[in-house]
Amino acid sequence: MIGFFIALLSGALMSIQGVFNTQVTKASGIWAASAFVQLSAFAVCIIAWFISERSPLLSVFRVEPKYMLLGGAFGAFITYTVIKSMEMLGPAKAVMIIVISQLIVAYLLEVTGLFGVEKQPLSGRKILGMAVAVAGIIIFKWK
Repeated sequence: MIGFFIALLSGALMSIQGVFNTQVTKASGIWAASAFVQLSAFAVCIIAWFISERSPLLSVFRVEPKYMLLGGAFGAFITYTVIKSMEMLGPAKAVMIIVISQLIVAYLLEVTGLFGVEKQPLSGRKILGMAVAVAGIIIFKWK
């Protein structure tokens, strides 16, 4: 149950962050704003690590395969795409589409077992759930 509440908090924080980042972009530029976002996230992570974890910081380089270290690079493009989509569509539409995209890609990763994700069987019920979510976007955007 705590995982459910953490996921809710994550979604809320992502939406608020997207709005904040879009406003910062208006005062600077998209790549300057993205760099600041990543730098501030780095600072928070280092402080949190120092206070709570204290595992060897460079142990991340033990990960195999090494391409898994590209998650931070994805973060830069995630920041960029969230800012642009919120700027162009507004927060509600952008977040709905982002979340559905996350759901579909995550399910494809589970079904195919890519990148070390535990492979799951294809489920008609889950596909129907995603179709209902996509229909929700269409209804939400319908004028």
